[in-house]
Amino acid sequence: MNKSAEIYSSSKLGAIYAVLAYSAWGLFPLYWKFLTQVPAVELVCHRIVWSMLLLMGLLWAQHRIAEFRQLWRSPKTIAALLLTTTLIAGNWCIYIYGVNSGQIVETSLGYYINPLVTVLLGSLILKEKLNLVKKIAVLLAAIAVLNFIWHFGQVPWIAIALAFSFALYGLFRKLIIVTPIVGLTVETLLATPIALAYIGYGSATNTGHFGTSWQVSALLIGCGIVTALPLLWFNNAAKRLQLSTLGFFQYLAPSLQLLIGVVLYREPFTAIHAVTFLLIWAAIAIYLIASMRNRKTLHA
Repeated sequence: MNKSAEIYSSSKLGAIYAVLAYSAWGLFPLYWKFLTQVPAVELVCHRIVWSMLLLMGLLWAQHRIAEFRQLWRSPKTIAALLLTTTLIAGNWCIYIYGVNSGQIVETSLGYYINPLVTVLLGSLILKEKLNLVKKIAVLLAAIAVLNFIWHFGQVPWIAIALAFSFALYGLFRKLIIVTPIVGLTVETLLATPIALAYIGYGSATNTGHFGTSWQVSALLIGCGIVTALPLLWFNNAAKRLQLSTLGFFQYLAPSLQLLIGVVLYREPFTAIHAVTFLLIWAAIAIYLIASMRNRKTLHA
């Protein structure tokens, strides 16, 4: 197989991994709806514990335990990962609360806004330069949120909290020098004592849901699989695809969430929602076109 054929094969496999990852994230509401009786915090605790066990098993299988142990010798890195742990756990809590309280449309809005918030943080904190077109895209996203606030008289807190918590998580993980799977394992391990304490308290006071039925228990254990697998698929996609290409797949998840919320669960989608989402989609289209033109210029 020649080099161009190898690149094509790798890109094709990367696209498959990307579709798997973002489709899984987009279909998550269907999974969490089976666990509406379980509070968001308890669900997140189970996601942490079962993910930690799965990830530790994967590290052992990949013979990377030495790399994992080495990381604990850097208190500065562990402190930074404790911050990212807090951000991702908060993001999970907000997301599950939004889904199980009938606000899937707003959660999808949050993940549409997220990439543009990431761009904004990159500009403000990492001093990455934005051209005029990209500035217009970010401005359109801001107008979309202000349109929502103006007409509904309320701030879409779930969408904003999801967008900023995940954008900040991505920013800090970019700055921390650690491989994805090792960093993720340490993050889950750092949160595990609190998660176990919460689950243990629920078990001792009969307020927890693990063990109430085999179906619920199986779904709670499955939280580890549905949390870790998409992240691993994403990491495999990121290795094989250019970042600009991966960006096209990024909007698959919130699009599926939006469809599930409106079509399957009959959540309200008014003219104001339509205007808000149209502005967001316009911002995304402008940003992607600008990125593609920049890429063509660089390779010209």
